[in-house]
Amino acid sequence: MSALPVEIERKYLLRELPTMPRAREVLEIDQGYLPGETLVERLRRQRDPRGGTRYFRTIKLGSGVERVEMEEETDARTFEHLWLLTEGRRLRKRRYVVPVDSAVWEIDEFLDRPLVLAEIELESASQDVQLPHWLSPVLVREVTDEREYTNRSLAR
Repeated sequence: MSALPVEIERKYLLRELPTMPRAREVLEIDQGYLPGETLVERLRRQRDPRGGTRYFRTIKLGSGVERVEMEEETDARTFEHLWLLTEGRRLRKRRYVVPVDSAVWEIDEFLDRPLVLAEIELESASQDVQLPHWLSPVLVREVTDEREYTNRSLAR
């Protein structure tokens, strides 16, 4: 039996959208959460600038830097059916995917509130994070372990 897939990431609160290098990709994201306390399922619709739309179902377990993450792509019909159940637990954001050396930063500009967050996925929980020079001027603090900055909390 294989191990469960793990996501290791750090999250940072930003004062504003940084002046960053050209993003590899800019995605418009609608995200919602199905009702549940123990098992939390996220639905995501993401649109790219070329008009492509992809749909995902994701379950994350745990909190902090290292969590189990199971994700699968789904179809528009399944998404639309389940999306109705996320009423009152949704968020909208624009994601800028910015490669820096061997890392990829994701800058999320929320479209439904004044909030900007930066995330970076890591190889291990002990890996040092090198903040890019363009991120430091707008950095407020790391919020990886602050529950109120999880997307699930923000969607309420």
